[in-house]
Amino acid sequence: MTSLLELASQGDVGTIADESKLASVTLMTPQQLYELWERQNWQSHTIDFSQDIPDWEAMDDDLREHLAWNLSSFFVGEERVTTQFSGLVMSYESQSEEAFLATQQVDEARHAQHFNRFYEQVLKIDGTFEDRLDRARRDLNAAFIEMFDVVLVEWGQRLVDDPANIEAKVDFVTLYHMIIEGTLALTGQNFLTAYMERKGILPGWVEGFKLISQDEHRHVAYGTWFLREKARDPALRERIGQRLAELIPLANGVLVPRGADPQSYTILDYTMEETNAFAFNALNRRLKVIGIDLARAPAAASA
Repeated sequence: MTSLLELASQGDVGTIADESKLASVTLMTPQQLYELWERQNWQSHTIDFSQDIPDWEAMDDDLREHLAWNLSSFFVGEERVTTQFSGLVMSYESQSEEAFLATQQVDEARHAQHFNRFYEQVLKIDGTFEDRLDRARRDLNAAFIEMFDVVLVEWGQRLVDDPANIEAKVDFVTLYHMIIEGTLALTGQNFLTAYMERKGILPGWVEGFKLISQDEHRHVAYGTWFLREKARDPALRERIGQRLAELIPLANGVLVPRGADPQSYTILDYTMEETNAFAFNALNRRLKVIGIDLARAPAAASA
């Protein structure tokens, strides 16, 4: 079966034959994205979980176990990105960018609040927010811990230490917006939401997840805009490609459910090939707009 890493190393990304095609793609600016945030704002604490409670109670243990890994990945992930985002806000290069980045940190905190409420009200896990996070962490795999507790923290700290470090900013946006949100989160949201809707279960969770996905599409739009702007510099364009090639093997591991065979696994009833193809295609589309050919990145073939 084909992994996300293999898709990248096989050279399926394609090339941008004509630079003028990039200019024809209109991207929203930070100011426009900020204004969109105002129009799309929502409240996590108004979502109704009354039907989710009996739905969860009626599930068999096997389905609950499979869902636990998916839900825990998002719960812990949202908390992690909230706490590690301050350096990027500090690195703003215009007032419009500052305004938009501040909204993204608020969004991430709201997403974590949504999952905390779900764990408290539906999964019936008592205690504090921190207690529920600790419980969720038991479901995570080693690759997730490496990406969110080590790489994300270290790369975020570089921006806190020096917000004017453009290389550190490019690295962080590549990790955060292209890999964590644009590849991992949006993939999980797509398949989990489709599964819940097909089964007709957990409507409150689905409502919240769709709103979270709406937020993250806005975030990824910023990352695509920013990286396209910086990729005009050949050295930064090469750096983006190198960071992507370094991160894809780790992202490939994050997608594997804890304890599953990394060469052949399913997420709910979706195959490894289905999830990896969706993730890679989503990443590939954005790279084409940015002007990055991942297949030609120095580390792609050897990663």
